[in-house]
Amino acid sequence: MIKGGRVVVRDPETGQTTIQLVKIDWPIARIPTLAPHFGIGMMGSNNRETQAVPIIGLDNSDLYPNAAPEQPLGGTGSFASTQPPKLVKLIAGQLGINDYSTILNWELELYDSQPATVGGMDKEFIFAGRIDDKLCSWAAFMALLHAKQEEDEGVIKLVALFDDEEIGSLLRQGARGNFLPITLERAVEALNDANEGSTQIFGPGLMGQTFAKSFLVSSDVTHAAHPNFPQTNLAGHSPRLNVGVALCVDASAHMTTDTVSMAILDRVAALSGCVNQRHMIRNDSRSGGTVGPMLSSAMGVKAADVGIPQLSMHSIRATTGSLDPGLGLKFYKGFLDNWEKVDKEWHM
Repeated sequence: MIKGGRVVVRDPETGQTTIQLVKIDWPIARIPTLAPHFGIGMMGSNNRETQAVPIIGLDNSDLYPNAAPEQPLGGTGSFASTQPPKLVKLIAGQLGINDYSTILNWELELYDSQPATVGGMDKEFIFAGRIDDKLCSWAAFMALLHAKQEEDEGVIKLVALFDDEEIGSLLRQGARGNFLPITLERAVEALNDANEGSTQIFGPGLMGQTFAKSFLVSSDVTHAAHPNFPQTNLAGHSPRLNVGVALCVDASAHMTTDTVSMAILDRVAALSGCVNQRHMIRNDSRSGGTVGPMLSSAMGVKAADVGIPQLSMHSIRATTGSLDPGLGLKFYKGFLDNWEKVDKEWHM
């Protein structure tokens, strides 16, 4: 696996602090699994703190009594002095840093070094790392770039991408924060200038009306029908690869979709030439949950959960259909282009 991330560095001359991105161009880490002969499985039962530690190098100095141990770098009290010296040298070398004490902190992660590839006898699959949830993020962002821009449109088209969803979203950049409502508030305030003949005064009432007239398509990858574990999905309501996005419904409210939002998005699909699938979560199971309920409940906005199907969720390499990124883009573009028209049909 490759290590990459961001490094906080201070300029020793000016004192200015900057963030620099770093990426090691070769695999420097591996989490060695334990052979099944020992009777200790690596399929979810291993301890993440003590039994899933990546190895990034060897230290056999204990075999040589006269070997001098590596000394900490950066000086006493520095961040670098708390890190493995070889790793400090490697990161500093990648960034052209000579004074290790100027490294104030870093945030590094491991990721699969193998590039994505197509697979299957007809090349109908994509095998790749980090499909969750760069798949929906890419499709939604590309849809925004290609959405229509008509002068008579009266809506704001927006795609919001959040971090930290897998750990609860309760950080500044997470969906449970107020970044999205504040951004929308600033946009509405900028567009509402009372000095230019506006009949509405900006304030909580106007924002409430804005939220009430909006629609949120909460998007995260969802579980495709699994040929080896058919019991995990509800028969007849399980999405297939290379067909279309899935509207996700959970009776336990881990999804925000309801009958009205499903009808709205089915109408969008009809206008866009898309096929909407259904993913009904079994009552004796639970979904992983999405940011949809937290955002829709915080803003009071109509919403639905929509997912592009995939297999091997949360695996280091997952699987989706080779057509699915494009099908997702087609649906999201259809929503951005047709939401205003569909909304008016509900108020005629």
